[in-house]
Parts: sequence; structure tokens; C-alpha cells
Amino acid sequence: MSAIQRIALVLTIIGALNWGLIGFFQFDLVAAIFGGQASALSRIVYGIVGIAGLINLGLLFKPAAEFARNEPKPEAR
Repeated sequence: MSAIQRIALVLTIIGALNWGLIGFFQFDLVAAIFGGQASALSRIVYGIVGIAGLINLGLLFKPAAEFARNEPKPEAR
């Protein structure tokens, strides 16, 4: 997994946690931090998280063989 994909995955997880807060508690953490849903900073964060989700779509279609090839080999004892 490349560095960009790892960053995108972290941002997607942050977005999922924010949606969980909205769903369970009606609390939008991004809006609370950056001054409401309509503020420019909130919209930028929402946009970046959305782009991260699109980047992660590539992981969905990546063959399993590529994941196995990129895993570190266990050390011999």
C-alpha cells in the first residue's frame, strides 16, 4: 500500500467516525471544530475526505495477490 493510500485510508476512517457521531449523537465534529458546515474550512475538510474515499475505491478492486506480495515476510527463527 502506498503512502498516499495509507493517508487516504486514515482520512476515510476519520470521515467514518464523523458520520458515526452524526448518526448516533447528531454531532458533527468537523463542523464544531471549523465553525459550522457552511464554513470554508469545513467544506475543504469534507472535500478532502471525499477525495480520500475515491482513492480508497482503488483498494476495493486491487487483486488479493498484490496485497500478499506487499506484505513483509516473517523472520526466520
